[in-house]
Amino acid sequence: MSMPPPPGWYPDPSHPAVERWWDGSAWTEHRRGPEATVHLAQPRPESAATVVAPLPARTGGGRARAIALCSAGTVLVASIVTGFLVLQDDDGDPAAGPVPASATPEDPAASTEPPEAAASPSPTEDPDTLVDQLNGITLPVPKGWEKAEDTVGNELTLQTPDTYDCPGDPGLCRQGRITSSTVTGSDERSPRKLAEADIDDAADAAYDEDSINRKPFGGITRHRQVGAGTVAVGGRSGYFVRWRVHTEKGAGGYVQSLAFPSSTGSEAMVMVRFTVDAGRGAPPLSDIDAVVDGIRPVGDGETGGGVGASVAPGQ
Repeated sequence: MSMPPPPGWYPDPSHPAVERWWDGSAWTEHRRGPEATVHLAQPRPESAATVVAPLPARTGGGRARAIALCSAGTVLVASIVTGFLVLQDDDGDPAAGPVPASATPEDPAASTEPPEAAASPSPTEDPDTLVDQLNGITLPVPKGWEKAEDTVGNELTLQTPDTYDCPGDPGLCRQGRITSSTVTGSDERSPRKLAEADIDDAADAAYDEDSINRKPFGGITRHRQVGAGTVAVGGRSGYFVRWRVHTEKGAGGYVQSLAFPSSTGSEAMVMVRFTVDAGRGAPPLSDIDAVVDGIRPVGDGETGGGVGASVAPGQ
């Protein structure tokens, strides 16, 4: 922190025409006229400019030169210490003192500017609906399910909230999972062909080997098809295939692949996969049907679907 100026006579902030005694910590009541000293040309505290003091007339001799040098030196010292003095109020408050440089007020324009308003939080998303903006659809969240916070690739996921120790390789498993994604790597436009080609991969991903080469259920021992057919999905014609899968360890479960065209953009094909365990405490299979029935185009709360629902010609 900067040191205060030393004691001395300095221009009075309240009356610049006179000088006032600074005792090193505060202004005193002692004042004098400008004619009393050769220091009368010292700058005011609010000015850091160097002012050349008038020197006595050169009458010759060493004494005159000495006085001139002393006066010039005094002015230089005064111009340095003025940076430490504080601007006084109009009433010349003697209690005012030097202020450290760190306490200098900021630019008024910056200090008076109101702080930037915090961004308003976005409205809370409906916890009962999963929105797949990419594919232009929404999926209902069945009772007892939740929306997953993390996604893998372009998949959006619904899942059962609780986990359990997988019966095979170490890890945590869930009793239900539903994903929605865009079909990639294929130009196929037939929902039936896409669903029939996907169901085997869906079963392997759910009950055989996971992405890090573990077998949470010891692998698949056998499967059988328990359902397939055309179904209306959000007003579009889709196709589903459902398998019952048996595993080496654990009760196994059910997997379903549902393919249908999106109702937005280029009408890319959409694949929704369903996995539901067959063990005790697993969600009912009716949750799968409820989700299929409840799929809607984004912004359209009326157009539904499901097995037996009508589909407009050409869709």
